Amino acid sequence: MGHVEIPETDISGPVGLAGAPRPRAAGSRHRTVAPDRVRRAPTTVGRDHAGWPRAKKSPGPRGSLLALTDLLGLGVPAWLVLDAGDQPGPAAAAATAALIWTGVRAARGRYAPRLPGEAGAAHTLFGDWLALTGVLAVLVALTGRDLDPAIAVAALVPGLAPAVLFGLLGRRLRGSGRLGGRRVLVVGEVAGLNRAVNLLNARRDHAYTPVAVVPVGPEAPDCGTAVPGRLAPEPADDDVSTVLGGAFAHDADLVLVAPGPRLDEDRLRRLAWGLHDGGLALCVLSDLSGVAAGRVRPASAAGLTLLHVMPPLRRGAQAVLKTVVDRAGAALGLLFLSPVFFGVALAVRLSSPGPVFHRQTRHGRHNRPFTMWKFRTMVADAEARREQLSAANESEGPMFKMRRDPRVTRIGHALRRTSVDELPQLLNVLRGDMSLVGPRPPLPEEVSRYDERELRRLAVRPGLTGLWQVSGRSDLSWQETVSLDLWYVDNWSVSTDLGLLARTVRAVTDGRGAY
Repeated sequence: MGHVEIPETDISGPVGLAGAPRPRAAGSRHRTVAPDRVRRAPTTVGRDHAGWPRAKKSPGPRGSLLALTDLLGLGVPAWLVLDAGDQPGPAAAAATAALIWTGVRAARGRYAPRLPGEAGAAHTLFGDWLALTGVLAVLVALTGRDLDPAIAVAALVPGLAPAVLFGLLGRRLRGSGRLGGRRVLVVGEVAGLNRAVNLLNARRDHAYTPVAVVPVGPEAPDCGTAVPGRLAPEPADDDVSTVLGGAFAHDADLVLVAPGPRLDEDRLRRLAWGLHDGGLALCVLSDLSGVAAGRVRPASAAGLTLLHVMPPLRRGAQAVLKTVVDRAGAALGLLFLSPVFFGVALAVRLSSPGPVFHRQTRHGRHNRPFTMWKFRTMVADAEARREQLSAANESEGPMFKMRRDPRVTRIGHALRRTSVDELPQLLNVLRGDMSLVGPRPPLPEEVSRYDERELRRLAVRPGLTGLWQVSGRSDLSWQETVSLDLWYVDNWSVSTDLGLLARTVRAVTDGRGAY
């Protein structure tokens, strides 16, 4: 049977399903439950929740504040633009546009509370704006108002700015846990439970904080999190009270369940009934951990819950846009950074004998080799001396990593820490060998040791920066690097690329993992 171990609390009254016992201490005598009683669904579920403790909810931004921001953010600039353009009735037209804008956003659920980690995408905001322009175009045609179309559209553009700013601020606050953060109790068999807690603790770009775990079965978890109780290997009538007691003892407001053979569909359904009746939110961990939420579409058929997984982006409008952004960004970067190139080239040349640039064969998309350019950061005979240092390799994978590599020059240390040595790769981006964002470009000897999983990193063009760059660079283990690259290969999008480029600036400034 399951049991819960909690300190003195103010828990009183019935908890969970009708007839389920209250949480009891570890020393309580275990009871035997007949299998037919465990399996049979209860005829009634307790609804008197007045005495049940409620999990604390983290305050989020009020929908009314967001609506007011959209209303004023579009209405005021629209009025100013229409008035400056000598359009008829600028105040009334601006007020009408602002009200319709707010109505469109409200009808599409933009002011509803968001889940942690869920953020509005740029394409949804643009879709709202297109809906606004469509409604206004119909309204102008019906009323016969004489508005200049160019000025009218220009008047609506500034209204996007407040929504974009609030979206970025909300995403940053949710990611840091200051907005919509959740205290999580993790329930599951030890293997899945350890994996979930360790991954959540290893990253800080989400709002889920594991505060306790309730394992299923006698095995002891090793994730270093409090264990207020455990569930029996088989379904028991105190499953709900055990989980609720552990959640209330640690002030958790979300229960994350990692399903397994001992947490089958029927047991999970009963647990969900009790948790929801007890005022706690439930989240079920999916095995699709390497798939971005945007690629998953839920559906129902014949009483089954189906998850449709969209294929990764390999062609289409976003792939074309990525190529355009890569080439244009590389060309502009080479143009504006030419003074930096000249200064760095002079410093490299004067600091040690040897060429300014280091050319190296790397493997790119579809395993095609290409010549990658970098500023030289090592002594001229670095490649010949690498074999002598093989015993000092700090990487467990095919990469060679050494924190204090004696081959790195004095100016090379500074270039590596600031990632300035990577700038000549803009030439590779301009040629199409690389992308601005993508997996790390591997060496031929690394690729020769790849297994089938690791070879999938070469399904897209390698990048000047990527998830590996903003997540620790050389501080990452080989498996962590591969996992990040594989996630990017399957889930990239133009908006993801833009976000990674923005995060790269912070990673370069921080310098963590660069050696």
